[in-house]
Amino acid sequence: MPIEYILGLISFLTSVVAGVLGFGGGMLLIAILPLYLHPSTVIPIHGITQLASNSSRMLFSIQDVQWSLLPQFLIGSFVGITLFGFLLVNMPNTYIPIAIGTYILLNLWNARFSTAIKKYESYYIIGLVQTGLGIIVGATGPIATSVLTKQLSCKNQIIATSSMFMSISHIAKIIVFGFIGFSFFEHISLLIYMIVGSVIGSLVGTKLRGLASNSRLLFAIKLLLSLLAIKMIFSVFVI
Repeated sequence: MPIEYILGLISFLTSVVAGVLGFGGGMLLIAILPLYLHPSTVIPIHGITQLASNSSRMLFSIQDVQWSLLPQFLIGSFVGITLFGFLLVNMPNTYIPIAIGTYILLNLWNARFSTAIKKYESYYIIGLVQTGLGIIVGATGPIATSVLTKQLSCKNQIIATSSMFMSISHIAKIIVFGFIGFSFFEHISLLIYMIVGSVIGSLVGTKLRGLASNSRLLFAIKLLLSLLAIKMIFSVFVI
């Protein structure tokens, strides 16, 4: 099966997961992409695909977006891409899978790391860390979601606002990678399939959100993410 079909289907499925749960889809996709793509292309292609997924999910729930939180996040994001952009230029692409895999495992299973992330209550800091770190590891949605969950009582508001934040982070990521010379047009065929899959997945996930039971699905996602993250880390050292 052509890789465009495979990753288009995977983009659809991960976007459905994110549409239902509000998180998890981007991390699942970033864990799968290194199995099919060169390490240097993973983050920018993930950024385009997730921009389509998050922006469409936001539009499907536009009435629930908390726009008052946007200015602080934007300012933090600008600082974040400046700081982490320098690190990206000086970081070998070979080790990107290690950064991604380590981040996923820590975010899922390390209590201290999770607690530290949840302490970032300022949306200036959330924008800085989520957008800046996203340039290097790709999927950072849980950073904002963990705080939004504390401050908002409506699940639709949490998911819609988190989608807005992640859309900004992915736009910033795309700009940075375009600035350093990544050619998105070389991958246009693959991107079309992944974008279409993501948008349709967002629509389906939004419709299913009120019907889904989260507990078993969350455990399955965590288990699959962990296995893929371990594989990513070891793939750097195994020829």
